[in-house]
Amino acid sequence: MRKLVVIGSINMDVVSNVAQFPRPGETIHGRDAQFFPGGKGANQAVAAALSGADCSMVGAVGLDPFGSTLVASLEERGVGVSSVLTKAGTSGIAIITVNEEGENYIVLSEGANGRLTEEDVAAEVNWDGVYAVLLQNEIPWQTTQHVIRSAGKAGVRVWLNPAPARTIPHEVFPLLDTLIVNETEAGVVSGLRVKDAASAEAAAASIIGRGTSNVIITLGEFGCFYGNARGERFNVPAFRVKPVDTTAAGDTFIGAYAAARTEGLDTEAALRFATAAAALTVTRPGAQSSIPAKEEIMAFMNT
Repeated sequence: MRKLVVIGSINMDVVSNVAQFPRPGETIHGRDAQFFPGGKGANQAVAAALSGADCSMVGAVGLDPFGSTLVASLEERGVGVSSVLTKAGTSGIAIITVNEEGENYIVLSEGANGRLTEEDVAAEVNWDGVYAVLLQNEIPWQTTQHVIRSAGKAGVRVWLNPAPARTIPHEVFPLLDTLIVNETEAGVVSGLRVKDAASAEAAAASIIGRGTSNVIITLGEFGCFYGNARGERFNVPAFRVKPVDTTAAGDTFIGAYAAARTEGLDTEAALRFATAAAALTVTRPGAQSSIPAKEEIMAFMNT
């Protein structure tokens, strides 16, 4: 089996459910706070492992009580954790408020994620046998750029999800095999507003024109758009479900897609598999706890 490496963030999500979001200065009552292991990097690694990938995680947790819980959550779900480092200080923490429609607001404190250095990654990563590396934007950008260049030199595919959204230096685009973004991130990266399939195609074309081989833009209830440097373009529709909590839906999509491609599925089949995985995720609360296994995804696709 081809290997997948995820390098990114590991957080504890503190979730409060509310009837509606508070206005500025307003105090409202929420239900009991819940604690869910999360972080974009960790969520994507869990989704990939549960979808069948041989996946290992490179990241950092703190010396607080959350650290061991976060590592255990990854290991229990099949992610390799030998390269998860422990740093002085706190782990990453995300404060998440979820309303009755399943929408969320998230405030992120990076903690140990912000202390993952180029030297850490260089010491932990061996590219031998690695098919692709999956990156996000919740560790220092300097570290991420080092990984992109190092992987490229080793002939390893770089799949980047620049979330939270940020502009990408022009010289980085040609080093990316695949860029995976939502509408907001696509807008920031391309400079074009994305609101539907047509505008997604324009944004993807702009990004491809800068040198990236493949672009995937997720469009929520409208599924996703795919384009590549060979001129191929298509949409994959979403599965219809009633959302409970949209936390980790995007991460599940990305991790499931990465697993499917690593296992040899073609792009369209992998995107359909990823779309089904994300649909299942939004019907459940939490981050990693909401991510489905491969068998569940396949059964859902066949119903």
